[in-house]
Amino acid sequence: MDYSKLVTITGIPGLFELVGNKGGGILAKNLDDETIKFFSERKGGFSQLQGIEIFTIRENVNISEIFIAMRDTIEELPSEKDPKALRSYFEKVYPDLDFDRVYASDMKKMVKWFSILKAKDIAIKAYKDEPEEEGSTEESSE
Repeated sequence: MDYSKLVTITGIPGLFELVGNKGGGILAKNLDDETIKFFSERKGGFSQLQGIEIFTIRENVNISEIFIAMRDTIEELPSEKDPKALRSYFEKVYPDLDFDRVYASDMKKMVKWFSILKAKDIAIKAYKDEPEEEGSTEESSE
Protein backbone atom coordinates (compact mmCIF):
# COMPACT_ATOMS: atom_id res chain seq x y z
CA MET A 1 0.00 0.00 0.00
CA ASP A 2 1.31 3.43 -0.93
CA TYR A 3 1.59 6.03 1.86
CA SER A 4 0.80 8.80 -0.64
CA LYS A 5 -2.69 7.32 -1.24
CA LEU A 6 -3.73 7.55 2.41
CA VAL A 7 -6.41 10.07 3.33
CA THR A 8 -8.32 11.22 6.36
CA ILE A 9 -11.98 12.11 6.12
CA THR A 10 -13.49 14.84 8.28
CA GLY A 11 -15.84 13.40 10.87
CA ILE A 12 -14.90 9.76 10.19
CA PRO A 13 -12.31 8.10 12.45
CA GLY A 14 -9.44 6.09 11.00
CA LEU A 15 -7.39 6.11 7.84
CA PHE A 16 -8.49 5.39 4.31
CA GLU A 17 -6.80 4.41 1.07
CA LEU A 18 -7.89 6.52 -1.88
CA VAL A 19 -9.28 4.11 -4.47
CA GLY A 20 -10.59 6.63 -6.98
CA ASN A 21 -12.41 9.86 -7.69
CA LYS A 22 -16.05 9.92 -8.55
CA GLY A 23 -18.20 12.93 -9.38
CA GLY A 24 -18.64 14.95 -6.19
CA GLY A 25 -16.45 12.81 -3.96
CA ILE A 26 -14.04 9.92 -3.59
CA LEU A 27 -14.05 6.16 -3.28
CA ALA A 28 -11.97 5.14 -0.29
CA LYS A 29 -11.14 1.88 1.45
CA ASN A 30 -11.32 1.88 5.25
CA LEU A 31 -8.07 0.37 6.51
CA ASP A 32 -9.76 -1.07 9.60
CA ASP A 33 -12.46 -3.19 7.95
CA GLU A 34 -11.33 -3.07 4.29
CA THR A 35 -14.73 -1.80 3.07
CA ILE A 36 -14.86 0.57 0.11
CA LYS A 37 -17.34 3.42 0.30
CA PHE A 38 -18.20 6.62 -1.50
CA PHE A 39 -17.62 9.82 0.50
CA SER A 40 -19.27 12.98 -0.74
CA GLU A 41 -17.26 16.19 -0.67
CA ARG A 42 -20.46 17.95 0.39
CA LYS A 43 -20.52 16.18 3.74
CA GLY A 44 -16.87 16.59 4.65
CA GLY A 45 -13.35 17.29 3.67
CA PHE A 46 -10.54 14.98 2.67
CA SER A 47 -6.88 15.42 3.54
CA GLN A 48 -3.98 13.42 2.23
CA LEU A 49 -2.05 12.10 5.20
CA GLN A 50 1.23 13.17 3.61
CA GLY A 51 0.03 16.80 3.51
CA ILE A 52 -0.87 17.19 7.19
CA GLU A 53 1.31 19.53 9.23
CA ILE A 54 1.74 19.61 12.99
CA PHE A 55 2.44 22.70 15.13
CA THR A 56 5.83 22.86 16.84
CA ILE A 57 7.60 25.55 18.82
CA ARG A 58 9.60 26.25 15.67
CA GLU A 59 8.22 25.81 12.15
CA ASN A 60 5.35 23.42 11.47
CA VAL A 61 6.47 19.91 10.52
CA ASN A 62 4.90 17.29 8.33
CA ILE A 63 3.18 14.51 10.25
CA SER A 64 5.59 12.00 8.68
CA GLU A 65 8.36 13.56 10.80
CA ILE A 66 6.34 12.78 13.93
CA PHE A 67 5.60 9.25 12.71
CA ILE A 68 9.30 8.64 12.02
CA ALA A 69 10.15 9.80 15.56
CA MET A 70 7.44 7.47 16.89
CA ARG A 71 8.82 4.59 14.83
CA ASP A 72 12.38 5.19 15.99
CA THR A 73 11.69 5.52 19.74
CA ILE A 74 11.90 2.86 22.40
CA GLU A 75 8.91 4.39 24.20
CA GLU A 76 5.74 2.30 24.19
CA LEU A 77 2.65 3.79 22.59
CA PRO A 78 0.34 5.23 25.24
CA SER A 79 -3.34 4.53 25.66
CA GLU A 80 -5.39 6.74 23.36
CA LYS A 81 -7.81 7.31 26.24
CA ASP A 82 -5.32 8.88 28.67
CA PRO A 83 -4.54 12.55 27.83
CA LYS A 84 -1.75 12.75 30.43
CA ALA A 85 -0.06 9.63 29.05
CA LEU A 86 -0.39 11.00 25.50
CA ARG A 87 1.27 14.27 26.45
CA SER A 88 4.01 12.52 28.44
CA TYR A 89 4.72 10.24 25.48
CA PHE A 90 5.00 13.09 22.97
CA GLU A 91 7.13 15.16 25.39
CA LYS A 92 9.67 12.33 25.20
CA VAL A 93 9.27 11.37 21.54
CA TYR A 94 8.90 14.84 19.97
CA PRO A 95 9.49 17.53 22.62
CA ASP A 96 9.26 20.37 20.06
CA LEU A 97 5.49 19.92 19.69
CA ASP A 98 3.58 23.08 20.56
CA PHE A 99 1.46 21.62 23.34
CA ASP A 100 -0.64 24.80 23.50
CA ARG A 101 -1.89 24.18 19.94
CA VAL A 102 -1.58 20.39 19.61
CA TYR A 103 -4.47 19.06 21.66
CA ALA A 104 -4.97 15.66 23.28
CA SER A 105 -7.43 14.82 20.47
CA ASP A 106 -4.67 15.51 17.91
CA MET A 107 -2.20 13.33 19.80
CA LYS A 108 -4.85 10.60 20.03
CA LYS A 109 -5.28 10.68 16.23
CA MET A 110 -1.53 10.50 15.68
CA VAL A 111 -1.24 7.44 17.94
CA LYS A 112 -4.24 5.78 16.29
CA TRP A 113 -3.02 6.53 12.76
CA PHE A 114 0.52 5.39 13.60
CA SER A 115 -0.89 2.13 15.02
CA ILE A 116 -2.75 1.53 11.75
CA LEU A 117 0.37 2.24 9.67
CA LYS A 118 2.38 -0.15 11.83
CA ALA A 119 -0.29 -2.90 11.79
CA LYS A 120 -0.62 -2.67 7.99
CA ASP A 121 3.19 -2.49 7.57
CA ILE A 122 2.93 0.72 5.54
CA ALA A 123 6.27 2.45 4.97
CA ILE A 124 6.23 6.04 6.19
CA LYS A 125 7.58 8.41 3.58
CA ALA A 126 9.29 11.63 4.58
CA TYR A 127 7.53 14.60 3.05
CA LYS A 128 9.26 16.65 0.37
CA ASP A 129 7.86 20.03 -0.64
CA GLU A 130 8.48 19.67 -4.34
CA PRO A 131 10.56 17.14 -6.22
CA GLU A 132 13.59 18.68 -7.83
CA GLU A 133 13.63 18.44 -11.57
CA GLU A 134 16.64 16.81 -13.06
CA GLY A 135 19.02 19.41 -14.38
CA SER A 136 17.11 22.33 -12.85
CA THR A 137 20.25 23.77 -11.26
CA GLU A 138 22.38 23.44 -14.36
CA GLU A 139 22.62 26.21 -16.89
CA SER A 140 22.30 25.27 -20.51
CA SER A 141 25.27 26.01 -22.70
CA GLU A 142 24.96 26.53 -26.41
